[in-house]
Amino acid sequence: MSSYAAAGVDIEAGDRAVELMKSRVARSRRPEVVDDASGFAGLFDASAFLRYTRPLLATSTDGVGTKVMLAQALGKHDTIGIDLVGMVVDDLVVCGAEPLFMTDYIACGKVVPERVAEIVGGVAEGCRLAGCALVGGETAEHPGAMGPDEYDLAGAGTGVVEASELLGPARVRPGDVVLGLASSGVHSNGYSLVRHVLRTAGLELEGSLPELDRTLGEELLEPTRIYSLDCLELTRRTEVHAFAHITGGGLAANLARSLPGSVDALLDRASWTPPAIFEVIGGYGRVPAIEMDRTFNLGVGMCAVVPAESADQALKVLRERGQDAWVLGEIVPGTGEARFTG
Repeated sequence: MSSYAAAGVDIEAGDRAVELMKSRVARSRRPEVVDDASGFAGLFDASAFLRYTRPLLATSTDGVGTKVMLAQALGKHDTIGIDLVGMVVDDLVVCGAEPLFMTDYIACGKVVPERVAEIVGGVAEGCRLAGCALVGGETAEHPGAMGPDEYDLAGAGTGVVEASELLGPARVRPGDVVLGLASSGVHSNGYSLVRHVLRTAGLELEGSLPELDRTLGEELLEPTRIYSLDCLELTRRTEVHAFAHITGGGLAANLARSLPGSVDALLDRASWTPPAIFEVIGGYGRVPAIEMDRTFNLGVGMCAVVPAESADQALKVLRERGQDAWVLGEIVPGTGEARFTG
């Protein structure tokens, strides 16, 4: 006799996962969230937009790539959701948008309620850190397509920005200063190369290395830093022309996306020291410097482009908030490239 359970889908486990995650999701709630008794949709009170003259909605979607494989290998599932939020909301804030709400999607080979609750708990914590609400999501069981301990997650977020305050390349001009905001490590990009290095160099996630003060696995699972509230505070307290979220493609390529075709960004490589984890990846993996540059953030997770006269105030604001930041470079006439000096 056939049944959904016999096919590998456990509806009761899914229901239990929902119950386990409810209290964690509640911690990300914003006042604009409206309850939908059916639970089929997330509701957000759009009357909050009445204070805007011309509100622009911004949307972004992303995942965390193969970093999930390290979380699975180490059996640590409570921070990978923070990575997901960071990848989504810090794309939104690049244009100056305030992240409002997110939804998530988890696909897994088998619903283990406690594990799903840990994953979603991380998403909710990330939303709390970003100042946005987790208004809904979906967990799908895919037996046969994924192993019982395998899962993947993705998310989508929505934000809002006043049209007259939209940030981006059109505001950037020669004489501006580029500020670097420190990353917390590898964040959520380049993990296919990381895993290749682990295999070829024979490195163990549970192992210790002289370059690190914790295990390699702990270092690699360090959650993505979430910059949205720091960036929004900058826009409130000083003039900002552009942001650039440093993700896949590296520092130069991502910063170039926030430049007009009439300028270049000259970046001083001597202005910061990349965290030790990048020395480990590059050294043990024998990864060429050019490949490191175009794959990883190398310690710079976000850039802010500000007028020269605003740089000191911007650094003061960031440091007051506990964010390590420094003058990374300058904007000069050019052709829309970001390049290194020093």
